[in-house]
Amino acid sequence: MIDQQLLAYLEGFISEERKERFLEVLEERTKYITVAIEDVYQKHNTSAVIRSCEVFGIQEAHVIENKNAKILDKEIAMGAEKWVDVYSYPNSGSCIETLRKQGYKIIATTPHADDCLLPDFKIDGRAALFFGTEKDGLSESVLKQADGFLKIGMHGFTESLNISVSAAIILQQLVTKLRKTDIDWGLTPAEKLEKRLDWSKKSIKSINDILTRYEASE
Repeated sequence: MIDQQLLAYLEGFISEERKERFLEVLEERTKYITVAIEDVYQKHNTSAVIRSCEVFGIQEAHVIENKNAKILDKEIAMGAEKWVDVYSYPNSGSCIETLRKQGYKIIATTPHADDCLLPDFKIDGRAALFFGTEKDGLSESVLKQADGFLKIGMHGFTESLNISVSAAIILQQLVTKLRKTDIDWGLTPAEKLEKRLDWSKKSIKSINDILTRYEASE
């Protein structure tokens, strides 16, 4: 349950332009499509994917750390980590289990499967797009549990793109396609309120002092 009194209090510390921008961006946000990044070695690639999620309105991203612990590269993410909800998992199985419980189909992005080219991909349910390591791609565990496979058509000698480039291309096309459907892809009113509160807190430099004063006045 969102504390709307607290939200109103905190919004008093940010500009009207900032509040309006929050509302505009939230109208474009979606959880209908989400992204999972499996064990990517180079942290700047993970950060670049998070940045693409933010740019194209994807509200949630999932980072799997089977082998490689990662810290987001803030210079690459350009602050996107403030606006996208990033969840971490110790292994692929726990991530897949969580996403399935939330109603997502597991879609493996790989140049090696012939299941579906990007232009032909049909959005017929919530989709979690899995991206793998720079060298080896997705693990066998993810490939075996996937509900579908998606790839970008290649017309040169190179068989794959950098993960961050692949994610940007796929997200741009699928989000554009999603917005043309009759699917109710936006955030719920409760989710929008939750993010307004979260983003307001992240926009106030002295938030801890302000929260302490608010609690003391209750």
